[in-house]
Formats: sequence, C-alpha cells, structure tokens
Amino acid sequence: MNKKKLLIVTDGKAGHENQSKAFCRALDYGFDLALASYPTRFHKALSYLIDRLGLVVDFPFKIETAEGYYDAVVCAGSTAFYPGKIAGRRRGIPVVAILYPSGYKKMNFDCILAPSFDRPRPYPNIIPVPVNLSAPDEAFYAEGVAAFRQRHTPAKPGVAVIIGGPNAIAAMRVEEMRRDLDRIFALTPGHEHWLTTSRRTPPAIEALADSYPFDYKLIYSREKFNPIPAFVSLCERVFVTAESTGMISEAVTRGAAHVEILMNIKKKGSKFGRFIADLERVQAAHVFDGALGRANNKIDITPVYEKARALLKL
Repeated sequence: MNKKKLLIVTDGKAGHENQSKAFCRALDYGFDLALASYPTRFHKALSYLIDRLGLVVDFPFKIETAEGYYDAVVCAGSTAFYPGKIAGRRRGIPVVAILYPSGYKKMNFDCILAPSFDRPRPYPNIIPVPVNLSAPDEAFYAEGVAAFRQRHTPAKPGVAVIIGGPNAIAAMRVEEMRRDLDRIFALTPGHEHWLTTSRRTPPAIEALADSYPFDYKLIYSREKFNPIPAFVSLCERVFVTAESTGMISEAVTRGAAHVEILMNIKKKGSKFGRFIADLERVQAAHVFDGALGRANNKIDITPVYEKARALLKL
C-alpha cells in the first residue's frame, strides 16, 4: 500500500519549506514539492485582490506541475499561500497554511498554523503555534547526532553557539559578538565549545568566531553541514542569536539544554521580540545578560499537530 501523501506548495525558502516538511512528517505523510512563483511583484499584489473577490484563477502565478493523488495541500510563506489555496481547490482537497497568511481571506483555508507572536485573531480554523515547526521524529535527530559524531567525538559536556545573521530588525555587530563570546568562554570552563554559523552570517562575524578556540566549529561559508540536531540533542547549554527563530525553536523543543538568547533585536516590540518574550515567560529561554540563566523548559507542540489533523480530517 502506498503511503499517503501531501502536496507542499513551496516558495523555495528553506525556512518555509522545512516547516512544511516537518508538518508532513509529524502526521506521518509523505510529500511532493511544487515550486510556486510570481512573474512580478504586481502579479503577487494582484493575487490579494483576486482572493478577496473569491475568484479561482491561476494566471497571476506559476507553479510546477504535480501529478498524482494528494490528501491535502501544505503551503508556507506569502508567495506560496495563494498558489497553495488554488492547488487545493482545483483538486478538491483541504489546504493548510503554515505561518499567518496576512492579506488573504482566512476562512477559505481549512487550517492555519499561525505563530503566536503574530497575535492571530481567534478564527475557528486557526491554531496558534508557539514556535516554528521542526522535525518531530526521533530518527531525524538520531541521524543528525550520528553524522556529527563522524566529524567530532565529544570528550566533555558541550556548550553550543549558533550564529545567524542580520535582517531588517536585527543587527549583528562585531564588538557585541566579541563581548558575548568572551563571556561565554569565561562562564563555561570545563566544557567543550561548539560553533555553527549560517548562510546569513556576515564575513566579519564569521572571521571573529573563527578566531576563538572552539573544539568544533562549522563555518558555513566553507562547509555545508547542519550540526544543529546534534547541538540541541547533546549540549548542556545552547546560545543562539535572537533573530534565528527556526534554530531557537529546535532548541526549545528538543533535548534538555538551557537556552540562552544572544539579543540582537533592535525593536523589542517586533514579532521577533514578542517571540523571545513569550519563550521567557514560560522559562523556555533566557536572554543572555552576562549571567547564565536556568531556562530549560521544553515546549511540546504535539497537540498542535493533533488539532490540525482533526481540522483537515486526515
């Protein structure tokens, strides 16, 4: 018997696509990917109007052809929301939106997994989610740990540093990062120190981090490997930059590590700031202030998946 499958309509962004894949794995469904895009910004803007008018048309966007039967459509991100909705309507199957589909009609999505920090309105088809979705199965993390151990054999308890990159509301300055790294090494003697940067990390920050005596280091511009499943599974403490919501989400849902946030958010009232504040409130993370916190409560999002399964009748 073939495994049931979902169709992921993707915008090609890893952070969005990975959440869609995590959703499929959590419900024990296979999946296929169909890439959606708009020719111009005007065409994307037009999709909001067409959706509000209740029309079912596909001319504003392009989407890869996906053949076969699917039980539902999954879409994440503004470029994927309308194409995903139309793909579901064309097939007569439910549509789930991951992230909040601002500007689109909410009630003709069958299920919306909306981040709590977006403060979504209480529609019956909206399920607030406290963190980004990440792979829920033990096998995924076991494979990550095994792959990491092929590269490094830990000899002491681990402390991990996960560095993302700047965005519209998050800065990344060399002197601030130097201050935080100095404090981390001073506060955690007797531990191994592990590092990963990301595709968004500026060269100057990578060079700074590379100059410290990490026992294991992954400089993303030189090597493409994801050590984060191992970091969150094995470490006693994980430090992660505040704008890295996906990596923070893994740290507060997996393992037993105390989670420290390197606060580089310029606007605390932004959605990133609200995300961090919500995690602090439930003692899942601590904003690093030069002293070590005790926040290591882990967030269970299993009920989110079960509610989604019920709404979608899967």
